[in-house]
Parts: sequence; C-alpha cells; structure tokens
Amino acid sequence: MPELVLVTGGSGYIAGWCIAELLHRGYDVRTTVRSPERERFVTEAVSTEVDPAGRLSFAVADLTADDGWDAAMKGVDYVLHVASPLGAASDDPQALIAPARDGTLRVLRAATAAGVRRVVMTSAANAASPSSYAAEGVTDETLWTDPDDPTLIPYRRSKTLAERAAWDYMEDYDGPTELTTVLPGAVFGPVLTPDNLGSVGIIARMVSGQMAGAPRIGLEVVDVRDLVDAHILAMTSSVAAGQRFLATGEFLWMTDMARILRDGLGERGRQVKTRRIPDFAVRLTARFKDPSLREITPALGRRNRHSTEKARTLLGWQPRPAREAVLDCADSLIAHGAVQPRRRHRQGPHPCRSSAADTGGGFREGHSGQFLGDGPQVSGDDRVAGRW
Repeated sequence: MPELVLVTGGSGYIAGWCIAELLHRGYDVRTTVRSPERERFVTEAVSTEVDPAGRLSFAVADLTADDGWDAAMKGVDYVLHVASPLGAASDDPQALIAPARDGTLRVLRAATAAGVRRVVMTSAANAASPSSYAAEGVTDETLWTDPDDPTLIPYRRSKTLAERAAWDYMEDYDGPTELTTVLPGAVFGPVLTPDNLGSVGIIARMVSGQMAGAPRIGLEVVDVRDLVDAHILAMTSSVAAGQRFLATGEFLWMTDMARILRDGLGERGRQVKTRRIPDFAVRLTARFKDPSLREITPALGRRNRHSTEKARTLLGWQPRPAREAVLDCADSLIAHGAVQPRRRHRQGPHPCRSSAADTGGGFREGHSGQFLGDGPQVSGDDRVAGRW
C-alpha cells in the first residue's frame, strides 16, 4: 500500500509541484485547501504534469483555525508543511507574525497527535541570514536570524519566529514524529497554472515589459522542481531528521536575470529591460511614492550568500543552473498564456498596454507591487519590487 503524504496549502505554487512529484514517485497525496471550491483548481493544475488517478484527496483546513487538522492527519505517514498564512495588510507586524507561527504549531500539534513519521517544514533562507543586509560572506544553517533586531522587516521576522517555534515545540515533544526544515531562496521555474503565479510574478513582469529596469538586488535562485526534490529527500533520508537544510541556488543580480531573459528568449524577450535602477531612485520612490517598497531598500546591494554544502553532502541534492530555472519559468508563463511580450506602437517607441498588465508582482494578497522569494507560501530571502 502506498505511503500517504499530506501537503499543506495545495493551491500554492510550491505545493502544487510537491503534489505532482509525489504522485509521480508513487505516493498517495492528501492536500489541504481552505474551501472545497479549491479542489478542482488543484486537481486541474496537478493534472498538467501527472494523472492523479484517484490518488489525490483533499482536506479542508485553514492555518488560522484549529478545525480540520486532526482529520487531515488521519492515516498520514509524512507531512510537507509548505503553506504559510497570507496575513493581513497592516502596520502591525503581528498581523503577519502571529498567523505564520500559530499555523505552524497547529500543523505540528496535529501531526504529533497522529504519530506522523516526519514533518518537513518550508522555512526560508532569510531565517538563516545576518540581520544586517550590509554583511557579506557565506553563511550556513548554524546561523539564525536575530528576530529581536528592531530593523528586521516583519516578513523576515515571521519566517524566523515560525521556524523557531517549530523547533521549540519539538524540544518539548517526546514521541515518534521527527522534524526537518528546508530553507529555500528565490523560487522560480515552470508553473502548473496561469492562476496564482506566486513568486514567478516577477518574471512575468520582466517579460511583458512592465519593469523599466531592475533594482540592485540579488537573489539566490532555486528551481521549484529542485526545491521539491530537496523536500522529498528531507522527508525520506534517515540522516535528515532534526536538521535544517538550506536550499538556495546560484546568486544572480536582477540585472543578470534580465539579461538571461533578453538573450535566452530571443524575439520573445525584446521587451525585457536590462538597465539597473539606481539605488537613490528606489529609495526616493519608497519614501514619496510607494511606501510598500520601504522593506526592500535595506536589501539594495546585499551580497550575503548561503552555503548548500550540507544538503549536497547529506542528501545528495543537486540543483540545476539558475539560468535554466529563469528561462524555463519564462517559457512556461508564455506557453500558459500568463504573459505575452508586448508589441510596440507603430508610431513611437513606447510599449502599449496588454492583457498581461495585471499578472502581478507578488504572491501575497494585498501586496501587488512586491515579490517574496520563497514563499507560499515561500520561501526566499528578500522582498523585491515588482513594479520597476
């Protein structure tokens, strides 16, 4: 009888790929959705990669409420806790922190009560980063971001505190369930559906010509398929229990990404802008025009990188080149009709509007001008402007 894996937040970008790959490898999968209406959406998305063939089931459960989690865990062997609450758009940091932390604890309580073998939690590389963006060098899983640093943005604090709460819970737990955490960087790669683009919205904006350039921000790009592989390796490897694993990829400046798209897509990439937006312009816009960009200004010029030697050595994890992840992402978006390269006016050099104008820059509801590398829901290291 196949083992049963519960994937939280099935309608998310990373979760969808987790479901597809688990089914491909012969597991039965149950996934959580916040309402029954989302079941069809998840089934159709996953079916673009693999036939669920009666091996995909659903449980209605919300990370912000207790109801449904005990039933979701019934008969489950493993849990991939990929989802993260959206949180509310608010000046109160607790509006983001409390749901992320409390949702994680709900999953762990239900999993340990059910005797699940192992929970693999998606954290973020920014939970293992120097608090100051000015620090350079290479860090690993032994580093914890300082959640008490007053300059820390709520997103980074929420990811750090949610993972910390998970480990603290397990320290007081005496039972068979094990915990492993995976800390990804900026997640790109192909999409299963043109809806809910998630972290890849930044690629959509670049290809459609909506970005006038790129801020001086660097991303550690990991392909979503490689991230899923890291989760499954962490789920099944005997040496992974009780471990944190960074799953970041190759470091690229956003201007590097723009050049990869421009050169690699040929005619389809002609609208990608490769110029760099000066730091002062980002700061001025954040101060006077778009306050939502204030959280990314500390990341301008950040060069800190993460080591994935632990995942490579203990798990045998081998991510693909970042260029492949970026180009496969763009190809997928175009193939799904999620974005179309803009055509130019016959008279004049300015690109015209297109139906892709609202493909979005970020996956978090209420933050249309931002991209969160990581996340689902994600996981990633920085908030990056999506409207440049």
